[in-house]
Amino acid sequence: MSKKPTGGMTDAQKSERIRSVVLQAGEDLRARHPWLRHQDAIGATIMVVSLLGMIASGWLYVEGAIPWWVCVPVTAIFASFIHELEHDLIHQMYFRSKPWANSLMLAVGWLARASTVSPFVRRKLHLHHHKFSGTASDLEERGITNGTPWGLRRLLMTGDNMLSVFLRPNEMRRATAQYIQSQKPASRQEALKMAAEQTLAYVPIGQLYYALFHGWVVLHAVMFAAPLLGVDIPWPQWTPSVMGVLDIFGVVYALPCLLRTFCLHFISSNMHYHGDVEARNAMQQCQVLNPWWLMPMQLFCFNFGSTHAIHHFAVKEPFYVRQWNAKIAHRVMREMGVRFNDFGTFRRANRFGLQRTAQA
Repeated sequence: MSKKPTGGMTDAQKSERIRSVVLQAGEDLRARHPWLRHQDAIGATIMVVSLLGMIASGWLYVEGAIPWWVCVPVTAIFASFIHELEHDLIHQMYFRSKPWANSLMLAVGWLARASTVSPFVRRKLHLHHHKFSGTASDLEERGITNGTPWGLRRLLMTGDNMLSVFLRPNEMRRATAQYIQSQKPASRQEALKMAAEQTLAYVPIGQLYYALFHGWVVLHAVMFAAPLLGVDIPWPQWTPSVMGVLDIFGVVYALPCLLRTFCLHFISSNMHYHGDVEARNAMQQCQVLNPWWLMPMQLFCFNFGSTHAIHHFAVKEPFYVRQWNAKIAHRVMREMGVRFNDFGTFRRANRFGLQRTAQA
């Protein structure tokens, strides 16, 4: 049980206070802006506009109208909207009464961001994450490097989900086993089925994406290094045409995925705590991470560090409402003692720590 902190309220009571204030702010907002009640239409519109934005950005690059350094961030920003939609779809905030439409949006969103785990697999991981955030069985956060000491290895893993597995296979195997055990499978057959689901979580389009992306990177590295090392490689005649296609893939799809993923995972893995927290205690699950110097990263994950902690207290609010009411939410979260800008998390490998840090 949580101890009673200063003020005489338990963590559960503080969480409920934050939740009630945030939900009331959402109701007040909808009363002032009734169009916000058309949540399904809003979600579908954001999806369509974001997809068209990604396509237009890529097309302009291919036509030579914009350079690669414009195409990559613009596409990544549109993709970040789709990520937020996927998250809300997982919580069935859109098309709850039409499961086929919800599933269709999840599938289309995965096609737009193939570097991610299947959203149909992620749904189970994410709902588990809310119950057991920061504990040993929180496979979703472990997968994006939460709880790993900072260094070159974590830096490489932050933007590449495949490297996150290949650079620590034993660790991820244990994390997967703990997740499966926490689900209390009724039989060994059910446990094996869950293990297979995690093994195939990126199949098919995630595996294809990483094969193309890593192949593109390796080919460019070899082409760059070979002349420097005095090595003459007899490339096939079709190599330039293949590289031309891969270069387009890299600029219009892979690099935006890499940029968006790195920014999101850097912020998410450091705003969530891991390793010494109580299950189901939202007061220990995450902090608000919104210093000015993280704004470039926040741009590519819809201000995730500032607004995602709100979601842990009031799950049902969509991402754009969380952003709209962030000031109200932050005020009550500060009053209740939620941490803000606890930079010590970087040296503590995201441990909550025994002592609360000063709030920014």
